[in-house]
Amino acid sequence: MQTSQYQARDRAHHLHPFTDFKALGEEGSRVVTHAEGVYIHDSEGHRILDGMAGLWCVNLGYGRRELVEAATSQLEQLPYYNTFFKTTHPPALGLAEKLCSLAPAHMNHVFFTGSGSEANDTVLRMVRRYWALKGRPGKRWIIGRENGYHGSTVAGMSLGGMAPMHEQGGPCVPEIAHVAQPYWFGEGRDLSPEAFGRHCAEALEDKILELGEENVAAFIAEPVQGAGGAIMPPDSYWPAVKAVLAKYDILLVADEVICGFGRLGEWFGSQHFGLEPDLMPIAKGLSSGYLPIGGVLVGDRVADTLIDEGGEFFHGFTYSGHPACAAVALRNLELLEAEGVVERVRDDVGPYLARRWATLAEHPIVGEARSLGLMGALELVADKVAGTRFDKSLAAGNLCRDLCFEAGLVMRSVGDTMIISPPLVITRDEIDELVRLARQALDETARRLAEHVVTDAQREEIRA
Repeated sequence: MQTSQYQARDRAHHLHPFTDFKALGEEGSRVVTHAEGVYIHDSEGHRILDGMAGLWCVNLGYGRRELVEAATSQLEQLPYYNTFFKTTHPPALGLAEKLCSLAPAHMNHVFFTGSGSEANDTVLRMVRRYWALKGRPGKRWIIGRENGYHGSTVAGMSLGGMAPMHEQGGPCVPEIAHVAQPYWFGEGRDLSPEAFGRHCAEALEDKILELGEENVAAFIAEPVQGAGGAIMPPDSYWPAVKAVLAKYDILLVADEVICGFGRLGEWFGSQHFGLEPDLMPIAKGLSSGYLPIGGVLVGDRVADTLIDEGGEFFHGFTYSGHPACAAVALRNLELLEAEGVVERVRDDVGPYLARRWATLAEHPIVGEARSLGLMGALELVADKVAGTRFDKSLAAGNLCRDLCFEAGLVMRSVGDTMIISPPLVITRDEIDELVRLARQALDETARRLAEHVVTDAQREEIRA
């Protein structure tokens, strides 16, 4: 089938997520037909290095026959059964055991969902139920971060702090507030990174006092903000936040949907930062994206209260612990462990990416190049010294993203921040290719933007 035929069918019937429907209809979709390793292929015959691992999720890469076989075997034996009504099945209990063996020692239970968004819906219900059972039903407020992302269901959107989603999705779930994100390059360069990290923790404490500590139930945040722009907090941030939460007896929800399963060089991002969360939403890398599954890892103080004091918890999903999804997720975790993938990210390819990625900071339109594990970001700027952004009308990030595709690389844009999150099985040679293609796209982005900048000085800086 020709690409135009695929596009016509897509335009006629398919509404895409996070998409300007009219604009996509006019331009036409990119049609991805197959994939292997760290590469996807489109209907035009292009091979493209997937610098985003799908949507942060294809940790083991494409084409892993072992995962296909796990799904096939389970579908032949027990394709579906629910976990309602005092029922379980071997894939769900096997996956639960495995997850708890990998999680921090105080986390020994998991509640399964179908996605990360559903996991965060579960978090909202579970947090409020916990405090009601503890005899403190007034503790209902949950604090998130501005520009944080926790899914696109009504509860997930409400917990997240992305203004465009709130504008389209309101009214949001009540009793949710947001505080400053630890985005030093974008919002804190008048302070040192360490001072800015403490400043953001102080903003959290100020919000707790404003709402009343007796009313605040939990703080939810990603260890590293993913969809917000691969925002890696200053070293001072998480220790200061932990102290604030302990001071006021507030639960910590560490959203591990993106950071979990090796992305930062540990099984969970919380372990990299020394956190001891009460709840950890998980998804994406749990199955390397081969089948949809999510969940919430639950710390002992919450789980024990729900089990010993809770009675029936009126919450769940048709596909909680779906047998085929659980079987694939379990096999995925076994492979990550057997092949030493997480340790390899920590000790080998993560540090190698850091060295190679840092060279892009030399580019005339890059204000900062940062990375952690196998996650990275580039800040596009018109003025490297002042960190001044390009005029929004130029849509520099979207331009760079499209030029990356033309060059053979998937790199995502968040405003004028370019981000990557490649499969964890990427090799050093493939990292070299990724960086080369990124530089090529940056060069062409600079060339095109030079035609639109306002001043001669800016033009010369970009062309240099």
